[in-house]
Amino acid sequence: MAQEGSVGTPGTGRYVRFLDTTLRDGEQTPGVALKPEDKLVIALKLQELGVDSIEAGFPIVSDGEFRAVKMIAREVTDSEVIVLARARREDIGRAIDADVKAVHTFIATSEIHMKYKLRMSGDEVIEAAVDAVEYAKAHGLTVEFSAEDATRSRPEFLVKVFQSVVDAGADRLDIADTVGVMWPSKMAWLVRYVRSNVRGNYILSVHCHDDFGMAVANSVAAVEAGAEQVHGTINGVGERAGNAALEEVAAAVKFLLGFETRIRFEKIKEASDLVSKLFGIPVPPNKAIVGINAFSHESGIHVHGIINNPLTYEPISPELVGMRRRIVVGKHSGKHAVEHILRSMGIEPTRDVVDAVLARVKELGDMGVRITENDLRLIINEVINGKSSA
Repeated sequence: MAQEGSVGTPGTGRYVRFLDTTLRDGEQTPGVALKPEDKLVIALKLQELGVDSIEAGFPIVSDGEFRAVKMIAREVTDSEVIVLARARREDIGRAIDADVKAVHTFIATSEIHMKYKLRMSGDEVIEAAVDAVEYAKAHGLTVEFSAEDATRSRPEFLVKVFQSVVDAGADRLDIADTVGVMWPSKMAWLVRYVRSNVRGNYILSVHCHDDFGMAVANSVAAVEAGAEQVHGTINGVGERAGNAALEEVAAAVKFLLGFETRIRFEKIKEASDLVSKLFGIPVPPNKAIVGINAFSHESGIHVHGIINNPLTYEPISPELVGMRRRIVVGKHSGKHAVEHILRSMGIEPTRDVVDAVLARVKELGDMGVRITENDLRLIINEVINGKSSA
């Protein structure tokens, strides 16, 4: 149910799946390489977070990748473990050897990919896609089929491919915005177009990249238009500009659209911190949902509102996503922030003390000094002990 103060529609009862590809597409971030043991640690955290599917890797690419996938398939029991495979029998065979029960097979469907990368005709692409799906289903696997570069494909050809693989037994279809060229209204249109033109019993998914900074918006628009699953990565890690940030999409789906998920939102910050540490990629301070500034307030007007009612300047409670509220002081602060901090330290905020602390804070701020919590405590101690009155 959407939180009070949000714009969601509570009680819809609609469920949205999340496939996390941090360990596959996320690991394709330039300069990142995880040991199998690190991948297992992240997979177990993703299971704890409650994602429906964990894309554990691409087992044919290396022996280490194969070992990691097999280890994850053995240890993870509460989330589906799925792996990537090209539309080739040898790739799917390697997935079967890794003991997974689900495979994410793909082939490109855009003219530019078919001509310059695959060097295949449209009929050959359909034949390969169908053969891969049939082979995987014959071995008892759940099959998700992705049309790589779907968003630059001719829509008529895309639905022809999708219909062919659904007829062959595919359980899920994925619209891949491989180079991030979609925008929300166009993504919504494409989702509706596929839904209207591909018959059968399947789950429709989207996989969005962030080349134009719209991966999250495109994913949310897709869900609103009828997509039932979203691919994402923790912190939005991934190739080039990254993937849709799973924590942002999930929060929007839950708290704005009011749809149901399996995500344990209070675990989001833990997952973000773990991925940041093992990937060696710091989380930007202004990152939505999990950045240190996401629930931090300095402006005097904002702090006054937050103290009276947090929903005045926060869309959701930070505790919902494992975060905490921070009142920060700086040149934009007002008396309410200083009073709040003094009370949190057990100090009665008299007018003289508040004025003196605030004056010193603003003086330092105008000098370009960033005031840390330790700096503030020193200023407060100086004022109270009579060592400074400015």
